[in-house]
Amino acid sequence: MLKKLFTPFWFRLGLFSALASIEYLATTTQSIAIVENMWDKSNHFVAFFVLYLLLANAYAKFSILKNTLLLFIFAVQIEVVQHFIEGRYASFADIVADGIGIALGIIAHKIQKRYRLLS
Repeated sequence: MLKKLFTPFWFRLGLFSALASIEYLATTTQSIAIVENMWDKSNHFVAFFVLYLLLANAYAKFSILKNTLLLFIFAVQIEVVQHFIEGRYASFADIVADGIGIALGIIAHKIQKRYRLLS
């Protein structure tokens, strides 16, 4: 019964909700205490780890390379936009943290597939 809840539709809904939320948090000039009180790189790592898992489960036919490329484009887009927002800063270290999150997302997804979790 539980596995029936984990359909591509729900993963896609989660993916696009997460993308919109991350885009907002990355580009807002408002101060959000819960985000600012965490180590910045952990925010990036966790966000892209989750994004990879959502993307890989939402679009199972996409390759690892395609998923990685899509998420890196999103990561770079965020940094470019932040460059033009007063009080925000573009950072190569953020993209590295995003990449680490993606890499660990790939490993977690391989484990998920191997043990047929959520499928």
